[in-house]
Amino acid sequence: MPNVRGLILAGGEGTRLRPLTYYFQKCMMPVGFEQKPVLEYIIRLFKHHNIDDIVLLVGYKHQQIVNYFDDGRRFGVKITYVIDDPEFRGSGNAIIHAYREGILSKEDCLIAYYGDILSNINLQELVDHHLSSGAAVTVAMAKGYKIRVGTAEVGEDGRIRRFIEKPELETPACVGILAMSGEALEEMDALSREWGKRPLDLMGDVIPYLIERGRLVNAYITEAFWYDLGSIERYEKLSNSEVEEQLSFLMKEEAPKRPRRAKVS
Repeated sequence: MPNVRGLILAGGEGTRLRPLTYYFQKCMMPVGFEQKPVLEYIIRLFKHHNIDDIVLLVGYKHQQIVNYFDDGRRFGVKITYVIDDPEFRGSGNAIIHAYREGILSKEDCLIAYYGDILSNINLQELVDHHLSSGAAVTVAMAKGYKIRVGTAEVGEDGRIRRFIEKPELETPACVGILAMSGEALEEMDALSREWGKRPLDLMGDVIPYLIERGRLVNAYITEAFWYDLGSIERYEKLSNSEVEEQLSFLMKEEAPKRPRRAKVS
């Protein structure tokens, strides 16, 4: 049985959330009636599903994160911090940097989670689905995602035949959460060395690369609540009532006291 660990991508500058992210790390943006950071909901979700060994990949304004969460013991988890290498940009390279530093191992089963996503997804079910399938990567996906703009069918003459305002996608959309077998880290490392100092994105570059190489990449279809906070528009539209309705159960759980010191690499 591999060691299941949480892996939270929390190093981005959050350019689509400016000017707010000139002052906040994007995963520290307050949400809900209690105005807790987005990242607190994520960490509590991991703990709720008995995943208490968490690696935080940090960079921009990482001091805000470390100062708030410290070693994680007041949330009942163990947190290890890895500061991104500024010469190797992108979420994929952030993971590879942690691998090269010896923080991540090919013996691990990693639950990678983007730090600007709110969800009540059952992470344990995702883990079970991933391990039972033998996949290199299992991507959590949801149906019914609404496109934020209208679409149209346009004839050759330029006339709009049909217009649909903010339609729902028929194909599943990625929710920013995935399970990854540790063996995939070796292939990611090889790809990173091949690319040199070019940015390497987990979803945009690594997943297509693994698929092209014939590795098994599965989908885990979920009906769970999820919300992408990655832009000013999305942040402003998230209601406190929705956060309360979907995620308040996480704030009612007491975390045990666990003496530990934060590790930052």
